Amino acid sequence: MEEQATHINPFLVDYGTPHNTVPFDRITLADYEEAMMEGIRREDEQIEKLINDPAEPTFENTIIREDEVEGRKHYYDLLGRVESVFFNMLSAETNDEMDALAQKMSPILTKHANDISLNPKVFERIKYVYEHHRELTPEEDMLLNNTYDGLVRSGALLNDEQKARLRTLTEEASMLSLQFSQNLLKENKAFILHLTDEQQLDGLPDTVRETAAEAAKEHGKEGWVITLDAPSYGPFMMYSTQRDLRRQLYMARNTLCIKANEENNLAICQRLVNLRRELAQLLGYETYADYVMKYRMATNVKNVYQLLNSLIDAYKPTALKELEEVKQLALSSDSWDPADTELQPWDTAYYSHQLKMQKYDLDPEMLRPYLELGNVIKGVFGLATRLYGITFKENQDIPVYHPDVKPYEVYDKDGSYLAVLYVDFHPRKGKRDGAWMTEFQGQWIEKDGTNVRPHVSLVMNLSKPTDEKPALLRLGEVETFLHEFGHSLHGMFANSRFESLSGTNVWWDFVELPSQFMENFAVEKDFLRTFAFHYETGEPIPDELIEKISRSRNFNVASACLRQVSFGLLDMAYYTQTGEFTEDIIPFEKKAWERAIIGKQRNDTCMTTQFSHIMSGGYAAGYYSYKWAEVLDADAFSVFKREGIFNQETAQRFRDSILSKGGTEHPMVLYKRFRGGEPTIDALLERNGIQTPGKQNGE
Repeated sequence: MEEQATHINPFLVDYGTPHNTVPFDRITLADYEEAMMEGIRREDEQIEKLINDPAEPTFENTIIREDEVEGRKHYYDLLGRVESVFFNMLSAETNDEMDALAQKMSPILTKHANDISLNPKVFERIKYVYEHHRELTPEEDMLLNNTYDGLVRSGALLNDEQKARLRTLTEEASMLSLQFSQNLLKENKAFILHLTDEQQLDGLPDTVRETAAEAAKEHGKEGWVITLDAPSYGPFMMYSTQRDLRRQLYMARNTLCIKANEENNLAICQRLVNLRRELAQLLGYETYADYVMKYRMATNVKNVYQLLNSLIDAYKPTALKELEEVKQLALSSDSWDPADTELQPWDTAYYSHQLKMQKYDLDPEMLRPYLELGNVIKGVFGLATRLYGITFKENQDIPVYHPDVKPYEVYDKDGSYLAVLYVDFHPRKGKRDGAWMTEFQGQWIEKDGTNVRPHVSLVMNLSKPTDEKPALLRLGEVETFLHEFGHSLHGMFANSRFESLSGTNVWWDFVELPSQFMENFAVEKDFLRTFAFHYETGEPIPDELIEKISRSRNFNVASACLRQVSFGLLDMAYYTQTGEFTEDIIPFEKKAWERAIIGKQRNDTCMTTQFSHIMSGGYAAGYYSYKWAEVLDADAFSVFKREGIFNQETAQRFRDSILSKGGTEHPMVLYKRFRGGEPTIDALLERNGIQTPGKQNGE
């Protein structure tokens, strides 16, 4: 009781931590609600000052309040700081109490946001500045346009009845998005495949068996446990000879949130599609996709479909051949039942791996001993040092939210402090699946010139260490690390005056360029040579293995491309709806992506109910962004291939033109500044072996 009585909410005082990092070690559950409510009060106070200011509205006293840029930002930004911590923890380290608090606070926070964006007096002042402002710098002009248009897109021009409807729509959508995520996390963590007979492990390599044994211990069980987390699920589907068990695991993964229980997401997905459509139409757009496209490089729905259809035309013939090869191998296998003429989805990964072994003699397990996590960290960080001159120093005085998390100070090439980087590598209870980059603090420049540096976090679900071995990664996991690290560079190199324009605050179909660009290094011999050493002997990865990686790089690449395209088609099918969406989710899904599907479709599985990107993750009407950015990343990396993959001048140009600029200019302007011209699809087709090399754009 004494300790509780003297507890001071850490959000309400100076943190007193290195670089003013979040004091995770002092935060209690109750602190979140108290700090969020106080943050709302402070923002309301600031809004009252704004709308009652008798002075003529100006950029300085309306768009950027002087008292904020003179050191009061920390005071008034309390709500933003608390929300960033709370909602990041909701993904990385949640529990039932956190989930319940999120359910309680979500409508309160949405109402507060609406109270600001729909306040006519606020809009009146901003509109005045928009129409009567001094000459602005390009960055100031971008901020003003974003502020004004952001309010318009949030309903500022609607009448009172329409504003009331918009409040209802946004509050319900916020709650349903949260419920979608919580349902998915609970269903994912609830399933385990418990194995007790060693024969059930047939085909599994030692690393997979050891990981499964560790998982069993964590669940308090004898034997082995396979979960739906990627490091467990993926290898089992690839290696297990037990077709019935593969089927069981596949069906568990692909029926998430469609069962007759409290975690069913079918109705939630249908409702979210309708809420977003109605919101867009309330704001004057025909579809939600049209609403979204105003701030996308694609500019309109037609261009998105043009991209997706061009990829189908280019890749589908090859993808069909790839699938037929896998099928023929399966049908000719000694273990295949000759009465069965269909290749099922739970067979594809297994027989694809068998085919890859036949063609290239390359098994991911051959690479694992050379991809020990500690060495991979050195390799990825070392790549950033070699390209940009930045260095990383672990600082254990920086508080973390879980013992797995490692905090680093990052220093620029001149030795100045650049950022804090948190890395959180492994799956655990309370952590959602997947990998993502986020921030606990963005970057901005104070009026006195102080450059407030960002606190960036990388969260992944990579293979864990076991009692016998350290964490040994698959090459695909190294690519995941590089991908998220690319996002982190975008955040750490941020150098903008305003936080809302810094780092990854860019258009959604541009944000994946820095991340996907970094993936290219994973198969480069000169990069692998810097860190891929055997974890026991220290021997470098053999040239023979690197050659196999290179030769097999495009194995089933067309099938992988069409999988991503199918997700893009599904996303667009939902968000180009013009009338009320009443169709059953599962048959609608099968029809929506049919043109990109090359294998057998099952009517008892569903992707939509676990498709976080488009239901709760910000990619609604934007999943095509991954393929859009892949065109950009292949085009950009072709410059490095020509000028040298470690060329520091090229890297500096990439940093100056793109990574440090955030959303301060139109993304195509930034890209062309680096590339010297607009991107073409040629580099991607050539990289994937779909098209023979030719003259590149800008060369």
